[in-house]
Amino acid sequence: MTTTIYRARVLDVPTDPFTGGALRSDEDVALTVTDGTITGRGSFTEARAGAPQAEVLDLRAGILLPGFVDTHVHYPQVRAIGGLGMPLLDWLDECALPEEEHMADAGYAGQVADEFLTGLTQAGTTSALVFGAHQASAMDVFFAAAEGSGLRITAGLVMGDRLLKGPLHTTPTRALAEATRLIDTWHGRGRLRYAVTPRFSLSATDELLAACAQTFSSRDDLYFTSHINENTAEVETVADLFPHAAHYLDTYDRHGLLGPRSILAHNVHPTPAELTRMAQTGSAVAHCPSSNASLGSGLFPMRAHLDAGVHVALGSDVGGGTGFSLLKEGLQAYFAQQARPDGVPLAPEQLLHLATVAGARALGLDQVGHLSVGMAFDGVWFRPEAGSTTEAVLRHAASARDALAKIFALGANADIAGVWVGGDRLR
Repeated sequence: MTTTIYRARVLDVPTDPFTGGALRSDEDVALTVTDGTITGRGSFTEARAGAPQAEVLDLRAGILLPGFVDTHVHYPQVRAIGGLGMPLLDWLDECALPEEEHMADAGYAGQVADEFLTGLTQAGTTSALVFGAHQASAMDVFFAAAEGSGLRITAGLVMGDRLLKGPLHTTPTRALAEATRLIDTWHGRGRLRYAVTPRFSLSATDELLAACAQTFSSRDDLYFTSHINENTAEVETVADLFPHAAHYLDTYDRHGLLGPRSILAHNVHPTPAELTRMAQTGSAVAHCPSSNASLGSGLFPMRAHLDAGVHVALGSDVGGGTGFSLLKEGLQAYFAQQARPDGVPLAPEQLLHLATVAGARALGLDQVGHLSVGMAFDGVWFRPEAGSTTEAVLRHAASARDALAKIFALGANADIAGVWVGGDRLR
């Protein structure tokens, strides 16, 4: 067994702050980590006495946070970041889908996979639900790279059989066969898991969604993800394509694709009936605020989701989003709620919850999200450069809560000085 003691200032949110939980702050606490699991949390004196031979890492020069959990991010779209000035469907045609076609080249796919996984790590994201590529060959490349990265990755082959560029189309039979092989090869291997991933109902016929349902129901530990209600033109088109569906959500629901292992991205324009059904099925929503703003999709109705009992987490939505940082997404989520007349005034501990425990819960990762005994040691060491504005502002924070607010307001990838997953240091 390998034991390490991490001495640090720690901020985390072990209980839901939307239902009464609070920020937990320890100015000087020792986390004893044995084979990647936190086995003790207390004073340094106690930790040292319990493990006198353990290596000690003193992280008190910064602040230790739980690893961030991104519930919606696109592997093939790293190089499409920054395509501003277009609504969703135009942006897909001009920026995203051309990049997705390039994934047919294994060399190109490998380069992008490395850029993507490096981007997650640099941002302090330790777990992610990844929208994959349309090509099974590119997914083999990606899963191999993800396995080597040490990150916790849930991902799947993206599927569509209409209204995309021709090379990206599949068939229900082919989609089922390719997904089955990828699951047999990669699902449950190390820190990898598989998610059934139709692009969205706009590009998926009922026949393809039925094939997705067959794959999803083939095992009880697979995940499902897609898009919903992101853009008004998209919502209208889906209504035209599925005239017998009650609403957008029903296009998935009628195939049995909703449940506690289902995460739907965006949901900027939901109906009350859809929110009620999401809550009934335990389906979660990945809120992607910077993408919603940059593509002009709208301001997320968080209060309506919370009032309906729908679980919400954060997603960066690279490349519609503007980067991998969930600190930035938390800040943008705050801004969006400030701009809505019915917005939820998000507190710093709620932002941290959305970026950590909320995502872990949506992804069924019960062992990550906060830094308590029994949890995996997935951590982010936030340490801004001495003399920087962030360091100066953080040094003068009035309280732990104020310090956390300043981390979300000013934090950037350059301030991430250490990243651990299951006790393995990745940065």
